[in-house]
Amino acid sequence: MSKNLTTRSEDYSKWYNELVVKADLAENSGVRGCMVIKPYGYAIWEKMQAELDRKFKETGHQNAYFPLFVPKSMFEAEEKNAEGFAKECAIVTHYRLKNDPDKPGKLMVDPNAKLEEELIVRPTSEAIIWSTYKGWVQSYRDLPLLINQWANVVRWEMRTRLFLRTAEFLWQEGHTAHATKSEAIEESEKMMNVYAEFAEGFMAIPVVKGIKTETERFAGAEETYCIEALMQDGKALQAGTSHFLGQNFAKAFDVKFANAEGKQEYVWGTSWGVSTRLMGALVMTHSDDKGLVLPPNLAPIQVVIVPIHKTDEQLAEISVVVNELVSQLQKLNIAVKYDDRTTQKPGFKFNEYELKGVPIRIAVGPKDLENGTFEIARRDTLTKETVSKDGIVAYVSGLLSQIQVDLYNKALDYRNSHITEVNSFDEFKDVLENKGGFVSAHWDGTAATEEKIKDLTKATIRCIPLDGVKEAGTCVFTGDSSSRRVLFAKAY
Repeated sequence: MSKNLTTRSEDYSKWYNELVVKADLAENSGVRGCMVIKPYGYAIWEKMQAELDRKFKETGHQNAYFPLFVPKSMFEAEEKNAEGFAKECAIVTHYRLKNDPDKPGKLMVDPNAKLEEELIVRPTSEAIIWSTYKGWVQSYRDLPLLINQWANVVRWEMRTRLFLRTAEFLWQEGHTAHATKSEAIEESEKMMNVYAEFAEGFMAIPVVKGIKTETERFAGAEETYCIEALMQDGKALQAGTSHFLGQNFAKAFDVKFANAEGKQEYVWGTSWGVSTRLMGALVMTHSDDKGLVLPPNLAPIQVVIVPIHKTDEQLAEISVVVNELVSQLQKLNIAVKYDDRTTQKPGFKFNEYELKGVPIRIAVGPKDLENGTFEIARRDTLTKETVSKDGIVAYVSGLLSQIQVDLYNKALDYRNSHITEVNSFDEFKDVLENKGGFVSAHWDGTAATEEKIKDLTKATIRCIPLDGVKEAGTCVFTGDSSSRRVLFAKAY
């Protein structure tokens, strides 16, 4: 199996695009800007979904489902949100087609089937959900309302890239309503922490927790909490956001409750989400020039076993031993595949599973049977060793845990070595151009400076880190006073 991948150093963007397709994660579809997620890619997404869903339910959330379509007037109710997403909206204006009399076999929009009110295809669901909450909330006893939905959304992107930016994508969006401001802020922070724990503990991706500047904040939010990751090319990727909505949507949709004293109050809201963009983060954080590198937690196949044989008799003897090993590994909930296809040679299989990022590959041939051993290859380090049959199950189980930790530590070392403090704009530009990564710099707090830096360098403020310490300094661009550093980076 020939991989012929462009190397990362040669063209990182091309390497990513080729890898997503060649590793069978996804492909472009017949609809411009939309993707087909293939079974192998969807299996990874299902693992992400299952773990996140478990975490959401552990924190008291329930799943529901809301309509894909939002009446235009409802979408316009919260002005900032509507303005923020207006340029990305797809709109349904008619509900029927008919045969085109001038072009036999072709269809045309039926001009008599125009909708009384146009429908927005949801770019996000705040409007439809908060209009629904109006009927669900009457009393303080109905709160908090903790709802999540797994759905697709449409944002009409002009320049698309598989997983990272597509016109339609899959995601989850949580929408909660609370009796007090402090409860809503606590919820926003809690969900940011859930995302951070998931990214670091499950995906082996280190993240920086922070808040967005007013310019980068979610449209309609009073505060946006975020987790920011760093890819191998030194660009940042927003891996998840959690928004404190204040009472903006409650007021727009008249969602009130009677408090314990019987007085009417508006509820306080949050929304939070992650999407299939995490698939792009996964690929770009860990993978190499030979293909995907998957953390064991997310690998659809954690262990693959390849027999090395010349005759059917040898294959049969190997299969007896391997089937026993497969059974033992499955009892530990390890996803193992025995690839005993006779239509492909071992070398082809080795290449295939290397490309697909399977964490552990076990090879076994007649000599291994004689010696009571297995050859084990790690995908992350590309190293091999011979392991005795007696301790193989415990060894494989321990190795999967070790690979998960090692991948996180490797990514963490890279991230930490690519956070660079600068104190002048010349230093700022030099780091961006020649090193990449996060640039820790003082900023005067104005949107004008933020915009000017973005225009000159293409770098944005990724976040104001929550663990940052206050220190007096001067803005790298204007020289005006500043009380803390923020993280700039070029980003996806």
